[in-house]
Amino acid sequence: MIKRLFDITSSILGLILFSPFFVVISLVILLSSKGGIFYRQIRVGKNQEEFELLKFRSMKQGSDKAGQITVGNNDSRITGIGKVLRKLKLDEIPQLINVIKGDMSIVGPRPEVPKYVNLYTKAQLKVLTVRPGLTDLASIEYINENEILGNSENPEEEYVNEIMPKKLTLNLQYIESQSFFGDVGLIFKTFGKILR
Repeated sequence: MIKRLFDITSSILGLILFSPFFVVISLVILLSSKGGIFYRQIRVGKNQEEFELLKFRSMKQGSDKAGQITVGNNDSRITGIGKVLRKLKLDEIPQLINVIKGDMSIVGPRPEVPKYVNLYTKAQLKVLTVRPGLTDLASIEYINENEILGNSENPEEEYVNEIMPKKLTLNLQYIESQSFFGDVGLIFKTFGKILR
């Protein structure tokens, strides 16, 4: 109950504080490439329920048809403004709307697309017993995930066999030890990583 109240309050405050950025980012996206402001993607949330995750569009229209994994800033599908948005994690701001709706929490395992959730083991499916979040232990540990995949000979294989299992292990650790003050600590760690 406390966590949900914190999620709603902080998301509303976040949207108010970021509203000037919302306007500027939206205009730059519209003027710099064809397509809408937002990118919508189906993700799997709590209790394996699917929902539509929102992001600022950072790729050229229809790019996800070529694959769901992006491989660093060298990925030709990413727009100029998209590179900046991704680097500063500003493309994630619209997910505050997902938090208010109840699809997500501020802190929790990052939601995955159905394609990869279908590969989870029975033990790994435990990450779907809590609301997914904007940030978590795995997000902090793998904040440069796109760059890692950009240097990989087979990004898809490396993600499925190396990165995803390690992220899920961290997610399970979070679920076992989660607390309100622990969540606050993860929020500050996330901002610290982005600023560095």
